[in-house]
Amino acid sequence: MIASRPLSELLTTLLERPTFGWKSTDSHRIREDCVKLLAERAEISGLQLAAKIFGEYDALNDAQKLAFFEFLNEDLDIDPRSVASLAEAYHDAPTPENYQALAKAVEPARQRLFRRLNEAPGATAGIVRMRQGLRELLKDHPHLARTDHDLLHLLRSWFNRGFLVMQQVSWDSPATILEKIIAYEAVHEIQNWDDLRRRLQPEDRRCFAFFHPSMPTEPLIFVEVALTKGVPNSIQTLLADTGDALTETEANTAVFYSISNCQPGLAGVSFGNSLIKQVARDLSRDLPNLKTFVTLSPIPGFKQWLKIEDTDSEETQLEKLAAKYLLTAKDEKGRPLDPVARFHLGNGAQVHALHSGADTSERGLRQSRGVMVNYLYDLNKISQRATQFSKKSTIAASSEVKALVRRA
Repeated sequence: MIASRPLSELLTTLLERPTFGWKSTDSHRIREDCVKLLAERAEISGLQLAAKIFGEYDALNDAQKLAFFEFLNEDLDIDPRSVASLAEAYHDAPTPENYQALAKAVEPARQRLFRRLNEAPGATAGIVRMRQGLRELLKDHPHLARTDHDLLHLLRSWFNRGFLVMQQVSWDSPATILEKIIAYEAVHEIQNWDDLRRRLQPEDRRCFAFFHPSMPTEPLIFVEVALTKGVPNSIQTLLADTGDALTETEANTAVFYSISNCQPGLAGVSFGNSLIKQVARDLSRDLPNLKTFVTLSPIPGFKQWLKIEDTDSEETQLEKLAAKYLLTAKDEKGRPLDPVARFHLGNGAQVHALHSGADTSERGLRQSRGVMVNYLYDLNKISQRATQFSKKSTIAASSEVKALVRRA
């Protein structure tokens, strides 16, 4: 822990410490280079060191990555005693100088290291990869959550909404982006290039993604949209290759049928709420015939809950039981148990309609016995509903869905 010691003492102490079982010269070198980067003041040398560290990290094996994160977590932590002393001094005399000293002490050196690393070209994507590797270790090494907290703090700042750019992904987009749309699709698998073309090329299909300026070919999150007549009740029908596309003037409904996060290293950085709202507003502006904005969403926790609540449920009862699950099943914090429901309701949507037999894929049957739900985004009520859900966990639902719950 190195919060407020002289630089010479810092370098000597860190370089003489045990190496956490690192077995190769290369893996020990990344530790030394991180310490050098913290001390480096010349911009060019710092950029070269940062680029070198990313190359060294990518060459580490699993055991060496664990040792690297242990180094960040322990050696580059704050010094609690120094923080306590400086906090007491600031309490007694809240001068700008005492505040500055305290603020410096409560920031761990690993945060300064990540910021220095981020100055290198292409570094942001490298730091996102680092966090992905760290998160893979957290289950077995929960104490590393201190380092994860610092990374998440920085990434939320670097990836705040003001820095993101929304782009439409079309069949004419660069192949490198299209390949990633296929790879990252997390809700309804894209089987091949023909399947992707059916989702992007017809006049009644859209795809929008958020990008970050430092990662211009890496989508952060994307949403697939179908323009339809009326609210759909089946993903099979929505994705079917009918050969007949609606014109923009024929469609009256925009359906968000798949939303996929693309970067595991950005878990905990929220993009989806902003993306859906911006897409809905832009489509409403550009296509005035669109009057309804809904999702066609999976209910991933329904089947597991169903085993507990009603193992003998019949197909005719599934919509009623799904409505009961969405409106009454809660987690330990009093929020909806279903993660997709938490997302859309927290985003200001309403539980609009339930449909049995809506997803007969293996995954759809495994997760929710084939039941899907429409969440309605009423652009005039999004803010109000999001506030009510945030403050009181109020679940907005249509009268039809509430009636299903009463009959369940």
